[in-house]
Amino acid sequence: MSWLETLRTGAEAIASHRLRSALTMLGILIGIAAVILTVGLGEGASSSVNSAISALGSNLLTVTPGSSTSGGVRGGLGSSTALTVADADALANKRDCPDVGAVAPISQRSAVLINGSTNWTTTVVGSSPGWMAVRGRQLAEGSFFTSTDVRQANPVAVLAPTTASELYGFADPVGRPVVIGGQSFTVVGVLSPVGSSGSSGTTQDDQAIVPISTYQQRLTGIFGRNSVSSIQLTATSKDTLSAAYQEADDLLLNETGATTPAGANFTITTQDQILSTATSVDHTLTILLGGIAAISLLVGGIGVMNIMLVSVTERVREIGLRKALGATPAVIRRQFLVEAAVLGLTGGVVGLLLGLAGATGLPHVISNPIVISAPAAVAAVAVSLGIGLGFGVYPASRAARLAPIDALRNE
Repeated sequence: MSWLETLRTGAEAIASHRLRSALTMLGILIGIAAVILTVGLGEGASSSVNSAISALGSNLLTVTPGSSTSGGVRGGLGSSTALTVADADALANKRDCPDVGAVAPISQRSAVLINGSTNWTTTVVGSSPGWMAVRGRQLAEGSFFTSTDVRQANPVAVLAPTTASELYGFADPVGRPVVIGGQSFTVVGVLSPVGSSGSSGTTQDDQAIVPISTYQQRLTGIFGRNSVSSIQLTATSKDTLSAAYQEADDLLLNETGATTPAGANFTITTQDQILSTATSVDHTLTILLGGIAAISLLVGGIGVMNIMLVSVTERVREIGLRKALGATPAVIRRQFLVEAAVLGLTGGVVGLLLGLAGATGLPHVISNPIVISAPAAVAAVAVSLGIGLGFGVYPASRAARLAPIDALRNE
């Protein structure tokens, strides 16, 4: 029997039991679609995080406090209040840190902003004029607050575009009052939009930035009046990143009174370190979700084997007759393997199409991108074909081992 004849016979056998064949393929179909979507979701999340982190620049350094100890209990990183505005000012000193560019102390909290009868809850960030350069932001209108505003703790604020539109609609917010945390401020500028900051759904376009001194005097309550939650700084260029890191580390060791690097009560991280950590987490979650989805493929494969065993039992007399007419065990084995492979391949192709449809429609519902790569799609189809063949080997071998005389005597 030729391969073409084998394919034709296999297709006829599957078509003769359409409902049973469709239900058999359902497990593989669901498994392939689930794997495609979960892996694509993981890749999309990783791509979004990487883009957001990379958008901040490759020469960004972030200094965060270490851990605090209270009552013999050690808190997590960031629980200490070791960093202050004075530390940020020291880092901005070109004499001590010549390779450090812009510096911005940062403290932030959630607060309600009110304009007349309209209110909006957002993140309020206390920082310095260096925040613009550190974060690589631009102004759409107005101006950013100045060093004088910081020294005098003036109640001025710069709004991100989403925050401005929610509070003022289409009106120009510059020069208008806004109440932040029960305190009256004046809007002096509006930032240009930059979009999402990652897969978490947060956005850099929804926040309000005020002078760090104003924040500490009017809105503080979490970190105290002098401490800051972090300090962000940039190197003068990508080539001086290592030098800036070392200068910042040496200066802060001296400022915080640590005698050795091991005793430092702060941590300095680079964008590469943050990117590596985020990528590792996304990769782990992708593998976990993909593994869970792959279990349904195993169930689908067992379904293929079960149906093929049923098919062998139903077609015992057909197998005996074909052997009596000269069909070899290899031909019989090939016949059932082809049927199993067709079931697996068809389920894989339909599952792939369902996964692609989901990747197109789901991002509009869950607000997260789903990235489907061509190699992953090809691999999915190959896996489904492999499942059909793998789980079809035993039924096919069982059919090939049937003795012609026993098969023909079967009722």
